[in-house]
Amino acid sequence: MTLARVAAAARSAAALPFVLGVAAIDVDDGRTTGVDDTVVLPVASTAKLLLLAEVARRIDAGELDPAAPVALDPADTVHGTGLLTRLGRTGWTVADLAVLTAAVSDNTATNALLRLVGTEATGNLARRLSLGELTVHDRVRDHRGPGDPPVFATGTARALAELAAHTARGTLVTPGASRLLLDWMRSNTDHGLAPALAVHDPYTREFPAPPPGVLLVANKTGTDPGVRADTGVFIGARRVAYAIVAHWDTALGESTERAAVHAIRDVGRTLAEYAG
Repeated sequence: MTLARVAAAARSAAALPFVLGVAAIDVDDGRTTGVDDTVVLPVASTAKLLLLAEVARRIDAGELDPAAPVALDPADTVHGTGLLTRLGRTGWTVADLAVLTAAVSDNTATNALLRLVGTEATGNLARRLSLGELTVHDRVRDHRGPGDPPVFATGTARALAELAAHTARGTLVTPGASRLLLDWMRSNTDHGLAPALAVHDPYTREFPAPPPGVLLVANKTGTDPGVRADTGVFIGARRVAYAIVAHWDTALGESTERAAVHAIRDVGRTLAEYAG
C-alpha cells in the first residue's frame, strides 16, 4: 500500500461537482501526496486547530494558565455546534474551553478562546510554522453581514495536513504543546468523515501505538454551507497526517453534499489502509 493510492482515491472525485483538496503526509518518513492541496478553500471549523495550537503553545510556555477562569462575553455566544450554552455551569477555565472546542467544536468556547488570544496570534503561529494560507479571519457568527469576513477561515489541505503532522511529530513549537493539542484532538467526537469506514478505536487515549489491527484517530472536522472538511492523523503501523476539504456551490443541493461526504470517506478509508 502506497500513498499514491490516496491520490488516486481523491482523483476519482474529479468528475463530481465539487473541489476536493487532499493532502497526506507520512509523519515518520516525510513522504507526501496531494490533489488540489494548494487550492485556497473555506475550511470551516478545521481551522480551530490553529487556535487550539496557539492556546497549547501558551499553556506549555507558561504564558497561559489552563485553570484560569474565562468570563464569557455576550458576543461570544452563538448557536450551531457545541454544548456550552446548553449546560448549567457559568464558570469555565481555559482548559474547559479548549476541550469543548476540540471535542464538540463548540462555537461559543471557540469565540471565548479567540477573544483571549486574538486572530493576530493565530496568524503569527501559522507563519512561524510555515502554514501558508491557513487563516482564521473572524470569530464564529450566526449571521455574516456585508461588513464581516465572508467565512470564518480559509486555507489549503496542504497547510492543514502540515499542522497535523507538526502535532504528531512533536514539532508544534514544543513537544509539550504538541502532546497537549494531540490529546485535545483525540477527544473529538465526530468520526463521521475520514475515519467513518476505518477500523479504529474512538475511546482509548493511549499513544503512540494502538492494539494491532486497530487505528487511533486524532482529528478535527468542519461543516459550513458548501464545505465539509476533516484533518488529523491516523496512527497505526504508520502515522499519516491528512486533510480533506470539499467545497461546492450550495445551489447544487443535498445530493452534492452527500457525494462530497462519500468522497471524503473513500479517501479516509484509503488513508486508514496506508496507516494500518
